[in-house]
Amino acid sequence: MAPTGAPPGDSGTQTGDGMTPRHSVTPTVSATTTDVTAAAIGWLLASTEPGIRLQTRRNLLGERVTAADRVEVLEGAMVRRLLDGQQADGGFGGHPYAKWTGAHWRLVSLVELAIPPGEPRAVAMAGRVLDWLTSPAHRNRIRTVGGLTRRCASQEGNALAAVCRLGLATDDRVRDIARSLVAWQWPDGGWNCDVAASGRRSSFHETLPPAWGLHEYATATGHPAAREASHRAAELLLDHHVFRSAGTGDPIHPSWQVLHYPPYWHYDVLQALVVLDRMGFVRDPRASDALDHLERRRRKDGRWRAGAYWWRPPGSTGGAVEVVDWGRGGPNEMITLNALRVLRGAGRLSTRSSRPT
Repeated sequence: MAPTGAPPGDSGTQTGDGMTPRHSVTPTVSATTTDVTAAAIGWLLASTEPGIRLQTRRNLLGERVTAADRVEVLEGAMVRRLLDGQQADGGFGGHPYAKWTGAHWRLVSLVELAIPPGEPRAVAMAGRVLDWLTSPAHRNRIRTVGGLTRRCASQEGNALAAVCRLGLATDDRVRDIARSLVAWQWPDGGWNCDVAASGRRSSFHETLPPAWGLHEYATATGHPAAREASHRAAELLLDHHVFRSAGTGDPIHPSWQVLHYPPYWHYDVLQALVVLDRMGFVRDPRASDALDHLERRRRKDGRWRAGAYWWRPPGSTGGAVEVVDWGRGGPNEMITLNALRVLRGAGRLSTRSSRPT
């Protein structure tokens, strides 16, 4: 069964059928919730990062953004830092997948900060990533075991989503990646890179990014096989109520209940809800448990904080060092923005009248 449709997510395009599922419940929004939501939105509107302000206005307040607003995104400190040091080939001197400084990760972060489609530096970065993912050296390492392709499809999935957001969906390399993801999909609707896996169950970590990427590709091109594959992936997640074992009903892994930003390739409740919202499926009744969990994680001031981090601050020693300081120890702007977008998409809060006066 296909997931139940819902209003559009943060992409700003209609992705579902626009109807509330017949068996879903839209909770009553209390005055207290409205007050703390307005405070949280005011905090986001005061962000020093233009991309966060733009997405708050567009996705939470329903305001129209202009070309000048999009250009202003390029002046943000985070965006400038992500673009800093770019070389002539579009990369940054190392492998595109170097964690977390390679072109692949920077590209996804720039898209999440609303870099304008067609921005030349981002397009050059995308070209470097696409060349890597479609190169013989990369493709020849992909293995098939027991008739199933064992692929870390989060790499192709995140890249596919990002380049489609940049307006590059008609590139031949993008088409090849989308077709490959469709061909590599496992019978349960997901993907997996584990060569020892039995084939009964795919990896949620490797499934969520391809679901997003194929959705963006289908939205940009109308490709029916990509749309069907993305819906099958969403169905897998929803059949597990986003984070629960189908057998016991218990959470599959403790880290999935913790909020992170950036998630990179990791699966957690919030990132899964973000993708389901973008696909138009966040009002499916099977997402309600995850939405309840997200609401329980909300602070009294209406904001959210990270529960753990996959990155180390810029300048740190060792691995997993970030280019950008996404914030630690207090409320997190990107987590709060994403959580509010998800709850708005789910019909759990009203934000259009929440602009502070």
